[in-house]
Amino acid sequence: MREFTTYMDIALAEARLAGERGETPVGAVIIANGEILAQNGNRTRELCDPTAHAEILVIRAACAALGSERLPSVDLYVTLEPCPMCAGAAVWARLDRIVYGAPDPKAGAAWSLYNIPQDRRLNHRIELVEGVLAAESSDLLKEFFAQRR
Repeated sequence: MREFTTYMDIALAEARLAGERGETPVGAVIIANGEILAQNGNRTRELCDPTAHAEILVIRAACAALGSERLPSVDLYVTLEPCPMCAGAAVWARLDRIVYGAPDPKAGAAWSLYNIPQDRRLNHRIELVEGVLAAESSDLLKEFFAQRR
């Protein structure tokens, strides 16, 4: 579990930075063989791009770093359960595992509403580890939205 919290701490730091930029505070990290390939937070407002979720940004950066559209033996750590777009991208990238913090009952596609990463109808399935530093991830989101109300 220590390995999971170490990388999730990095994702939480990226989420805090995203919140400081006025973005929804979600952060992500991509790990391969214990090495960080990419880390980032949401940038949808900054980039005027609805696809600029933290998960998409780190998947793109990891693919570029490895020179491949596939990321086998790679893990994604993200502070919030991935949405359908991000869960789908993880499947297409052939990630090994997704570790996430807070569940997303309104848009979660890695267990809450859907389970895209483990859907047996798809040709690739991803291991899911949920709830790592969930309280910290959830509190960050709650504080962010409370300040905006």
